[in-house]
Amino acid sequence: MIPGNGAGRVAFISLGCAKNLVDSEQMMYLLDEAGFEVSGETDGADAVVINTCGFIESAKMEAIETILGFGHEKENGRVGKIIVAGCLPERYRSEIITEMPEVDAIVGVGGFGEIVKTVSAVLGNSDRSVGSSVGSSVGSSVGSSVGSSVGSSVGSSSKPEVFGDINAPVSDGKRIITTPKAWAYLKIAEGCDNRCAFCVIPDIRGRFRSRSIESISSEAQTIAERGAKELIIVAQDVTRYGLDLYGTRRLPDLLAALSSIKELEWIRLHYLYPDETDDAIIRAVAENGKILKYLDIPVQHINDSILSRMRRRGTGREIRELFKRLREQIPGVVLRSSLITGLPGEGVDEFEELCAFLRETGIERAGVFPYSPEEGTDAAQMIYPDRDTAEHRAEIVAEIQRQVMDEFNIKRIGSVTPVLIEWASGSKYFGRSYAESPDVDGYIQVSGAGAAVGDIVNVMITGIEEGVIIS
Repeated sequence: MIPGNGAGRVAFISLGCAKNLVDSEQMMYLLDEAGFEVSGETDGADAVVINTCGFIESAKMEAIETILGFGHEKENGRVGKIIVAGCLPERYRSEIITEMPEVDAIVGVGGFGEIVKTVSAVLGNSDRSVGSSVGSSVGSSVGSSVGSSVGSSVGSSSKPEVFGDINAPVSDGKRIITTPKAWAYLKIAEGCDNRCAFCVIPDIRGRFRSRSIESISSEAQTIAERGAKELIIVAQDVTRYGLDLYGTRRLPDLLAALSSIKELEWIRLHYLYPDETDDAIIRAVAENGKILKYLDIPVQHINDSILSRMRRRGTGREIRELFKRLREQIPGVVLRSSLITGLPGEGVDEFEELCAFLRETGIERAGVFPYSPEEGTDAAQMIYPDRDTAEHRAEIVAEIQRQVMDEFNIKRIGSVTPVLIEWASGSKYFGRSYAESPDVDGYIQVSGAGAAVGDIVNVMITGIEEGVIIS
């Protein structure tokens, strides 16, 4: 590792999903160990690393606008170098370098391990031949999967383009955790093998790769010993966990291992595929008191024709049966899902079926997205009738979801629930119960909790004020 020699302050901006945040935290650790000052404060930073999402159009636009914004900061002398990392450069390598002159280096998903050499090179305080001893220089053959390779020599006037094998084993590297002390994300796998027709993630993040139970448990133990009460388990598909590594799905075994960590009190699961949420997983959630009765199961649609066009496994009937079983076998379970409106082929009848499903099933939480045709996907080859229709339908579904959520919250008034206190403002505390996941579901306001931030306390829900649950 090339030392930073105290020569610079590096600020991080992490966009997109929780898995992206974990990658940012690992890069921050590497830079800190190398002697750089790592910060979330961009003003005056010698370099800013923008870890991007490139999944759908809205995420791409957010990333581009962020890069351009820091380009203006760079022109005004408020920041030094700009390094763009993650999904956007993995997907649009040449375009970023050729069309965004404010960018000083790009680092693909497979190149995160070379962040120290990349930052050192753009700041000019290290060996300037990034990648010369790791893998081979790729030059025009960007995307080679041999080690962590670089598209150009950084010692010349050209800019570093660092890309590695997106199918390499998942990093077990240490992290600087940036979430509140009371909770942290825990990534158990990387990549995806599902190949949905609308999705580019397998091309950006590679095939599905699990970490070992031992590695995950060791990291979880360290996080819990630092004070985290809740771990949020993330992967593109947690139900597939272990299949590549052990030849069989091992999520229940992993959950049992994590539950044995005495300091840990809550385990939350994100992204279970409906066709792989089997009886073993349902039993684990129902019977294990540490696993929160909150399941994020992205179904995307309910109409059989649309599911088939999406290349989703399973049928609408099977999804309905799964949700019925979950309600019956896990009393009080809170369901979250992702829904897409406006996929080519979605007519009025298909859309009405989706709306009826949401009303009937009472999914407490849902993220709703208008279909975004992404180049390189099969769905992008379909005739796309009208983006305005897709967006209008997303608004309708979101309104139905708001009504379902309001009804759910009203029913909670008078109930007592454990709340993990995350922060305080004067005499008011703010936290989450099992029914709220960070960043997506809001907070419960607790007055006079009588507990410190980081504690789990029992509170009675007394009302709702301007959409905020009050106790």
